[in-house]
Amino acid sequence: MEEVGKKIDKIFDSFMENNLFKDKFVLQASYTPETIPHRDEQIEQIALILAPVLRGERTSNLFVYGKTGSGKTLSVQCVRNELLKRNNLEKNNLVIEYINCKLKKVSDTEYRILAELIKKLGGSVPATGLPTDQVYNKFIELIDNEKKLIVIIFDEIDHAVNKISDNFLYNLTRLNSELSKSQICIVGISNNLTFLDDLDPRVKSSLSEEELVFPPYGALQLRDILKERADKAFNEGVLDEGVISKCAAFAAREHGDARRALDLLRIAGEIAERDNMKKVSEANIDLANEKIEKDKILDIVKTEPKQFQLVLLSIIDLVQKNKLEEIFTGDVYNTYQILCEKTRTDILTQRRVSDILSEFDMMGLINSSVISKGRQGRTRRIRLSVPKQLFGKVRDILNDSLNI
Repeated sequence: MEEVGKKIDKIFDSFMENNLFKDKFVLQASYTPETIPHRDEQIEQIALILAPVLRGERTSNLFVYGKTGSGKTLSVQCVRNELLKRNNLEKNNLVIEYINCKLKKVSDTEYRILAELIKKLGGSVPATGLPTDQVYNKFIELIDNEKKLIVIIFDEIDHAVNKISDNFLYNLTRLNSELSKSQICIVGISNNLTFLDDLDPRVKSSLSEEELVFPPYGALQLRDILKERADKAFNEGVLDEGVISKCAAFAAREHGDARRALDLLRIAGEIAERDNMKKVSEANIDLANEKIEKDKILDIVKTEPKQFQLVLLSIIDLVQKNKLEEIFTGDVYNTYQILCEKTRTDILTQRRVSDILSEFDMMGLINSSVISKGRQGRTRRIRLSVPKQLFGKVRDILNDSLNI
């Protein structure tokens, strides 16, 4: 035990002496930078759309789209902060609340979303137990006691709609007709560019939205972002030449995801520290990329809906049991039907399962190509992209989640 204690002391001493980081928090997703490079145009557009709220006028609902890590949330939060600063000076009754729809305990039911809004506005309701219409009445009481303009920002709004349905959006927009003093407008942020296309037409028309699309960052733009953050995050001279360019190149391949680029840089720094290195090298970036890829796959597998998990397990079953490199849509669907019966789950149509396979392709879980079978029509040829060393962990997660 004494020997183990000495080894641990040595590790701790090494970390205290060899600190590559000046302020690691600067590379975390929760850090809010003072400037948002290459997003001036989008920030100005959001400001133009929301500016009328300062005069107490309800604006059109705004929907902001873009791939993960394209600066959507930072840009909306930047405009929100400036609006609140101006509002405090001019004493308007403007309320802007932010809800992250990816948080399960907040946005997995309509009740919880309303309860969270009520809590943010200074009220309270029980965690469960009341009929939803009573919670709506409580919400109306809370916001309609004096003239107010309420802007609700729903980040990753597609997650809430997928879990609950789009009814809660319709109900919120309809509230404006029941309010006598206050008005509500909605800002939705989504990684899904076709989010509105999938909504019920009456919901879509009630939203009367403005839309703003954030393009992905290019490699040069990512390099600027990384350079600005790296100067604050690392001690001087600890990054090898080429590290920032390599990070930017990796992230540019992943749809220009700035968050991924920052994670890569931070994890590379942590790996270098653990190995007691004096500098962060390009080799550390490669190792960090490997780690992120593994974590990303496991995270997707854990958080996808049950039907997605069943389709993925069908693919893994076919690959493992039959030792196949390539499989076809029909085989996946047959195995999927068997698993649905085993888990007492509703069976989706073959077309819907094909849509799920397309989403897997976009996520990088599979590589697929459509091939013609002559008179028999077309099918999809599928190769699994999950590394073989992760099969065991992925299967364990799926078996546990599906109670198999």
